[in-house]
Amino acid sequence: MQRRFNPLEADARWQKIWDEQQSFRASDDSVKPRSYVLEMFPYPSGRIHIGHVRNYSMGDVLARFRRMTGHEVLHPMGWDAFGMPAENAAMEKKVHPGSWTRQNIATMRAQLKKLGFALDWSRELATCEPEYYGHEQALFLDLYEHGLVYRKESAVNWDPVDMTVLANEQVIDGKGWRSGATVEKRKLSQWFLKITDFADELLDGLKTLDHWPEKVKLMQENWIGKSVGLQFSFKLDQAVNGHSEVAVFSTRPDTIFGASFAAIAADHPIAQALAENDALLTAFIEECRATGTAAADIETMDKKGHDTGLSVVHPFNPDWKLPLFVANFVLMDYGTGAVMGVPGHDQRDLDFARKYMLPVERVVAPEGQEDAPVHDEAYTGPGHLVNSQFLNGMDAESAKKAVIDRAEAEGWGHGTTVWRLRDWGVSRQRYWGTPIPIIHCDTCGPVGVPKAQLPIILPDDVSFDVPGNPLDRHPTWKHVDCPKCGKAARRETDTLDTFVDSSWYFIRFASQPSDKPFDAETVKKWMPVSQYIGGVEHAILHLLYARFWTRALKHIGMLDISEPFTGLFTQGMVTHETYKATDGRWLSPDEVEKRGDRVVVLETGENATLGRVEKMSKSKKNVVDPDDIIEQYGADAVRWFMLSDSPPERDLPWTAAGIEGAWRFVNRLWRLFGQIDAAATGEDKPLDRKLHQTIDGVAKDIEALSFNKAVAKIYELANAVEKAAPSASRSAAIRALALLVAPMTPHLAEEAWADMGEQGLIADAPWPNVDPALLVEDEVTVAIQVQGKLRDTLTVAKGTPKDELERLALASVKIVRSLDGAVPKKVIVVPDRLVNLVI
Repeated sequence: MQRRFNPLEADARWQKIWDEQQSFRASDDSVKPRSYVLEMFPYPSGRIHIGHVRNYSMGDVLARFRRMTGHEVLHPMGWDAFGMPAENAAMEKKVHPGSWTRQNIATMRAQLKKLGFALDWSRELATCEPEYYGHEQALFLDLYEHGLVYRKESAVNWDPVDMTVLANEQVIDGKGWRSGATVEKRKLSQWFLKITDFADELLDGLKTLDHWPEKVKLMQENWIGKSVGLQFSFKLDQAVNGHSEVAVFSTRPDTIFGASFAAIAADHPIAQALAENDALLTAFIEECRATGTAAADIETMDKKGHDTGLSVVHPFNPDWKLPLFVANFVLMDYGTGAVMGVPGHDQRDLDFARKYMLPVERVVAPEGQEDAPVHDEAYTGPGHLVNSQFLNGMDAESAKKAVIDRAEAEGWGHGTTVWRLRDWGVSRQRYWGTPIPIIHCDTCGPVGVPKAQLPIILPDDVSFDVPGNPLDRHPTWKHVDCPKCGKAARRETDTLDTFVDSSWYFIRFASQPSDKPFDAETVKKWMPVSQYIGGVEHAILHLLYARFWTRALKHIGMLDISEPFTGLFTQGMVTHETYKATDGRWLSPDEVEKRGDRVVVLETGENATLGRVEKMSKSKKNVVDPDDIIEQYGADAVRWFMLSDSPPERDLPWTAAGIEGAWRFVNRLWRLFGQIDAAATGEDKPLDRKLHQTIDGVAKDIEALSFNKAVAKIYELANAVEKAAPSASRSAAIRALALLVAPMTPHLAEEAWADMGEQGLIADAPWPNVDPALLVEDEVTVAIQVQGKLRDTLTVAKGTPKDELERLALASVKIVRSLDGAVPKKVIVVPDRLVNLVI
């Protein structure tokens, strides 16, 4: 192995061989134990970034390792290819979303292949292709036929510039995330999936996910939001358009004596009726409709209300009247569209009460603070009831029960459970998505498209010259005959939320028949996914929707599993320094250079400002192109750095020093692999022990996704091998080292394996066996101290008796010299640890 390691040559050679031999193609018929390893598939936005490389390197190490440990591994790749960015590109660059997307897929596929990932490319899919979304349309119809899909009019966030519905998360400070336009509230007929039917199941299912991060399970639990409380009705002091009561739900019925107002949503029927004769209320309702409905927006926005002039009657005192407001923080789609305002114990209510000079009464207090007033912060902690008549002295839970019992006995309310989770609105007024397979007939109503007519393919001849949905403007595509009665009808022009596409792609990876979405028996062989890897930003919506979709398919008899992902890992981001020019422009890393304490702009020599280390983003130009790094260092150095420097759940700062260090170690390994001496003989017992402990430890670390710990153990073994004298043990350790690094630096390992004269590919080789006897330390290092100061060490058999340790210590040349003729007055021996001579 005299030649120098050439990573670009080695990368290309072994990638070609793996491809020709279909090394990573998963077999549905294999009798091996199965392992399904999956990273969240990427959106084809243009090019892969270093964050992708980290994500896929982690999954690749696990997939390669499990192949080496005897598993049949499914490790596929595809593209989450529908969505607004393609339409934005169509508008801005005058290209078709399809051509833009497919060109990006080709670029990103080539980039991923350069990294040598062990992917089964035979199962590649893109959600924008009819052979994928046609099956999605069939599944939508299956759910529709089983009553899990419905259409209703609902309030939505409407972007008047992009002319589309926005999810709550796409409304930022009341404005559209892309257009910046003030978002309006509109009522539109939307398609919904009945995710709320599965709320209890989705919540209970979290308890079975032992290999999920606790923080992700908590985020899902909070999003589902199960609340037990009291639903009751305030009586109005005068009826409004036939309404004599206002129904509310409260999770804190124990605080009912602290109520100082009631509030209803702008879209509440009572508010709508009152607005007919109140111009100020009409204006206020319009103002409410111009704000977002995201929880973050509601918490931070200025709390505003309109006093209706009406009052509601407190259920425990007919003489106690509370003013009724229309409030901008009350939403019709949450709970009953009305709330009981308790300012002393809810910050939102307190802000509102202070603004409108309403009473603030403390009704829950910790010991010793019964008479303490409420100032700027509502009290939400534990305590006992005060100022609450028959509830006084009770703890909160006992008081909740007492109020619910009384309400039920007197017939004005009842205990109930409500959920924060709402049914999933899947309608999107855009072109680049899966067409919803429904036909609207004036006679028959909504009719599912016959499955024989699927897929409904998006028309190519669309225009983005005008904002809005091109499908709605298309002259012919939407005009069809009703499948039931044959009369003229029209297609649904809304497309499905792209979260639907990613809610079942992992099932299609496992089974891809041409005539149906999947074969249940084949899916059962592979699923659930044993290890799913992706960003924590998908912890709520994507994972919740995927869990729902899997359960829904089980509910209608199409699948036999409930949870799609047994194991989940959320990796940290890759970060980089940021740089700014004097005029405030962001500068990319290749535009600057560090010169001592200065950062200078290469083109001008001017000083640049070194900013914070932040997540890589195009907007701040602190991105690193993997192609450039691979061209310079090779794929394995990039992979090694991605795995070595930080715990995988934490952020990884990208540094030039880090990749340089990874490159040096790759070359160090290459030199080491060339030092196998077939003629060497003899054992090196300490090295044998170190090798087997490393084999065992690296295997455990990879299974635990503790890649940085595995890397550290490999460094230690490499150091031990380099220091060891030639022996058969040393040659065996070098050979085993190639196997240990094969999942992480596969091109280097293949090159070394071939040069060692080994048969076949290292990708097909088994993980080295461990001798359990060598995992047990049978030697220990014992410290020898004189007057408590270390003077020598002994390597002895574990369990050496005290008198033998004392004899060996006194016979040590260093100790004899240190004692200089003195006779120890006392010898303290701690077996397997130390000998201390007191003189």
